[in-house]
Amino acid sequence: MAWAETIVQALKNWDTSLIAYVPDISIHQVTSLIDADPYFHLVSATREEEAIGIAVGSYAVGRNAAVFMQSSGFGNSVNALASLCIPARVPIPMFINLRGGPGEFNIAQVAMGRTTRPIMDLLGLVHFTLEDENKMDILLDGALKLCYANRQPVAICVTQMLHGGKLA
Repeated sequence: MAWAETIVQALKNWDTSLIAYVPDISIHQVTSLIDADPYFHLVSATREEEAIGIAVGSYAVGRNAAVFMQSSGFGNSVNALASLCIPARVPIPMFINLRGGPGEFNIAQVAMGRTTRPIMDLLGLVHFTLEDENKMDILLDGALKLCYANRQPVAICVTQMLHGGKLA
């Protein structure tokens, strides 16, 4: 099973059917599978904090939701996470395309890509990084279980080592 299919299956396994995202070519492999699957409801957001708000609303009415974004957009979502998700204990799996690593062509992506995980640490957000498909299904299952059992957001960072990255 390809990495994108593994993510989709993990979401299904944990009854996470609403997906809010800010469009990004590196996560398109996953979101196109989600969009084609009638199990899911895919909602495009204009900003990352909007995607977080959509996911919180979904959870408030009893439907599990996940968010897909890029690391630069994670910076936009910090206030929504710190002032809403964390104190209200809203379990949202966040899939974050981590930019700025090996092979990055856009210098503007490096600083936020490098600081995304330290910011998560400061917020007390648990995070995992996927760099290859080895045992990815086990890691995703454990991350989603932790997210829902702990009732806190959890970040799953995906790197270009996993998905191949963007072209210049």
